Amino acid sequence: MSALGKVVRAGVGRRRVQTVVMVLTTLMAVTASVLAAGLLVAARAPFERAFDERRGAHLVGQFDGARASVAEVKATAEAAGVAAAAGPFLSLSVRPRTASQSEFVPGWVDLPPLTVVGRADASGPVDRIQLVEGAWPSRAGQIAVDESEVPLRPGARLTIPDAPGSPTLTVVGVARSVTGTADAWVTPDQAKGLAGATDAAGTSRPASSPSSYSYEMYYRFHDARTAAEVAAGRAAVAGAVPEGVMTGARSYLAVKQEQTANAMAFVPFLVAFGGLGLFLSVLVIGIVVGGAVGAATRRIGVLKALGFTPGQVVRAYVAQAFVPAAVGCVLGVGLGNALAVPVLAEADDVVGAPTTTVPLWIDVAVPVGALVLVAGAALVPALRAGRLRTVEAITVGRTAGEAGRGAGRLGRLASRLAPRVPLPRAVGLGLAYPFARPGRSLVTAAAVGFGAVSVTFAVGLALTLGAVQEGRLLNSAADVVVEAGGGQGPPGADVVRAGGEEEGERADPGAVADALRAQEGTARFYGTAQAQVAASGVTGATTVVAYEGDSAWGAPQIVSGRWLDGAGEAVVTERFLDAAGIEVGDTVTLTDEGRRTTVRIVGAAFFTEGGSMALLTSTTTLADLGLGADARPGQFHVRTEPGTDPARYLDSLNGALKAAGVGAVARTGTPGTSGVIVAMDALIGMLTLMLVVVAGLGVLNTVVLDTRDRVRDLGVLKALGMTPRQTIAMVVTSVAGVGLLAGVVAVPVGVALHRAVTPLMGDAIGMSVPAADIAVYDPPVLVLLALGGLVLAVAGALLPAGWAARAGTATALRTE
Repeated sequence: MSALGKVVRAGVGRRRVQTVVMVLTTLMAVTASVLAAGLLVAARAPFERAFDERRGAHLVGQFDGARASVAEVKATAEAAGVAAAAGPFLSLSVRPRTASQSEFVPGWVDLPPLTVVGRADASGPVDRIQLVEGAWPSRAGQIAVDESEVPLRPGARLTIPDAPGSPTLTVVGVARSVTGTADAWVTPDQAKGLAGATDAAGTSRPASSPSSYSYEMYYRFHDARTAAEVAAGRAAVAGAVPEGVMTGARSYLAVKQEQTANAMAFVPFLVAFGGLGLFLSVLVIGIVVGGAVGAATRRIGVLKALGFTPGQVVRAYVAQAFVPAAVGCVLGVGLGNALAVPVLAEADDVVGAPTTTVPLWIDVAVPVGALVLVAGAALVPALRAGRLRTVEAITVGRTAGEAGRGAGRLGRLASRLAPRVPLPRAVGLGLAYPFARPGRSLVTAAAVGFGAVSVTFAVGLALTLGAVQEGRLLNSAADVVVEAGGGQGPPGADVVRAGGEEEGERADPGAVADALRAQEGTARFYGTAQAQVAASGVTGATTVVAYEGDSAWGAPQIVSGRWLDGAGEAVVTERFLDAAGIEVGDTVTLTDEGRRTTVRIVGAAFFTEGGSMALLTSTTTLADLGLGADARPGQFHVRTEPGTDPARYLDSLNGALKAAGVGAVARTGTPGTSGVIVAMDALIGMLTLMLVVVAGLGVLNTVVLDTRDRVRDLGVLKALGMTPRQTIAMVVTSVAGVGLLAGVVAVPVGVALHRAVTPLMGDAIGMSVPAADIAVYDPPVLVLLALGGLVLAVAGALLPAGWAARAGTATALRTE
């Protein structure tokens, strides 16, 4: 090993605490940065790769089949900006019923409405369908299904009771569209038969047919990287047909966001933690190397006397920071990749891509960037070491040199005023010390400040995620839920019929309402019904949650517009608006078995139930669709009077329902837990703990340097009678004031960071986080957070304070 290598190894081994600090700070920074960059790139990779390979559609346009001809729709392929197009394809919404039994679905199950498209083959210039299993439909009586929407395998049979002739179709293939253009595919002739079209063009159908149909066109644009470019393309397509003919459109950006939302929601706060970690790394490493240079002035002189050049001295001290930082980088890359695996697995499942990992170039670029920052932080104090003159470095003692450079006019003034402060002498000396070393005190304040900012930011995130967890499900404000039966069930539920009749009995909603009004302890309640219908502009079935009664108290948080106030109104999420290409104030047409009704969107709400794609309206909307009994409430959501015992109320209500023979059951309203939010909380907690530990170790290292610089002064004080307890008080007090001030300054910075990052997390999932979920810092919380800087500074100073208290008086006096 070269002489330079021996110096580096000796420096790393001698300063073990500082080495651990540098390893941990780079470990934390690289872990968060690898996670952030990896998720940002890798979560999108499966979709982008599949989209390019299968020529996905930048825009899927829907056109009213009753108002447009095939020729008119096909002519939209010539609209400005269109690079390629496919279609038109006949599209219709049907409600099939299984006609065979399988391991996934029993016989005679009514499936949710499916969007069925007539398409001759799976290839084409746009939206090439991936055939996962089986074959593509080649004749009448055959159908291929999307595996994510219909859990059937080849050989299963479906009947379409409401189509002309109630045909039975055999599943011959399982397929997948990267842009979700359909739930199932049949031949073009079969699609015309299902729609009841009277001619080859499919421009009319018998009035007796309950089915409704439209045309779909798939477009790829020359420019479609941004939402504005896709919107411009959509406007050009809509302008190529008469007004009102284009009934809806779906951008690939909305599909992409839906498929990567959970993974991308992690990125904003990981970027924030990565930035905090990198800044803290630069600061702490600068402290460590600067302290090492200051503590080894004589050693540097000896090295130069032995023939080391200034450049070698500089490289030696940079390397003493570089080596532990490199270890931290290696560990950080490994931990970042391990933490990314479960998050990225979900993104892979959506498009059927192979398991994605963090790209190799990120595993290389992030640690290289971190090491460059480390080298830059270490270079400044290392250059100071290289510029030291040999004779001066050897002859000038560490304590004298540092004291001479550190003590200024402000420090001397503070030392003279300290005895006059009406506090114990040890405390006064501790409070005066930061003024003697203003530069080092600022560095300590910065380390504490970064830790306090991290804690403030993390607490805000935890409170926001907790609020989102509580309000993410519909009707979560209810204390008690009464199951009355009826409706088509919650999102994803199927209605099972034996021989065409529904199983089970329905409670009379009126009788349930009467029982609730008579029940002591009931404050208010409302009923809900659920159904699955087709909505214009949205592929596949849309879950409709219909409200009856005063539901404002249990409504989800509104981010724009207002809550329901009458018939013909609806509330949806911003994700629904983006998917359908509409805004608050526009209308949506709901269709079920040929019957239609139109609702106006009056508000956008925040909820994640049903993939955030449910439509909330009144029960009159379901009645207008002719759903009959399914439009009557199947659940009642109850809020009890303040002070009501939940268990006693529940027992009493169930007894009353049973005695009245209503046939309904009451249960406690217990909203579920989101695994994604739990994972976020765990990751935030881990990264915050790492940052706080690193900040605390940075304080510890600074206090260690201070106590070593003042070891002779401590010996004098001990000789004059200072006790070990007074020594600890003096050392701790020397950073307590700095910590308190840093905490007070850091809190507003952490709050501002939280307010900047949280909306970005909402943008990642396609919805705005409610303002009430962002404004989570109450005054008591802010006061406690402001004291966090004081706690962090004291915790970092306790260990070196103990070392100082145990140092022998004679040993301290002999130290120079």
